[in-house]
Amino acid sequence: MTAPSTFGLSSEARNLHWLLTNLVEEVPGLLSVAVVSSDGLLLLSSDPGRNAEAREAQGERPQGPRGSAADLATIVSGIGSLTIGAAKLMEFGGVKQTMVAMDEGSLFVMSISDGSLLGVHGSPDCDMSVVAYHMALFVGRAGHVLTPELRSELRKSLEAEKIEAAGSRR
Repeated sequence: MTAPSTFGLSSEARNLHWLLTNLVEEVPGLLSVAVVSSDGLLLLSSDPGRNAEAREAQGERPQGPRGSAADLATIVSGIGSLTIGAAKLMEFGGVKQTMVAMDEGSLFVMSISDGSLLGVHGSPDCDMSVVAYHMALFVGRAGHVLTPELRSELRKSLEAEKIEAAGSRR
C-alpha cells in the first residue's frame, strides 16, 4: 500500500501514520484500514484506491469497498453508529469492538477515543484474533494522542492530498 506523504505534519500526525502503516504491514490479510472521526469523516487510511492502477495492471480484482477509503469510512461510521445505538437501547455500556464475518472477508470496527473509530477490512483467510489483537494495540497507542487539534490536522492533510491528486491527473 502506498504511504501518504507526512511532510509538514506534526510529530503526532506522523506517529499515527507510522502506526497505521505498521498495522497494515504486520498483519497478514488486511485489505484496507480507516480511522474515522466521531462525525464520520475519514482521518487516516491505507487507501487501497491508491493502488487501483497497479492492481489493474497486474490483473488483480479490486479489494476493499469499491477500492475507496471514503467508502470504508462510511461503512465504519454507519456500523459504529448502529452498534452504539443498540448498546444504549440494551443498556449494555459502551461498544468496544464489532466484527462482521462475510463469505469474502471480514470487517472489524473498534472504538478509539471520543467516538473515533478504527475500521479494518480483512481478507477471508485473515486470522480474526490476530487482527483484533493488533487493532487493540493500535487503539492503545493512538487513543491518547487523537486530540481535536490532531483530528483537524489529519482532515486538512487528507483534503490537501485530494487536491494534489486531482491536480496531477490533469
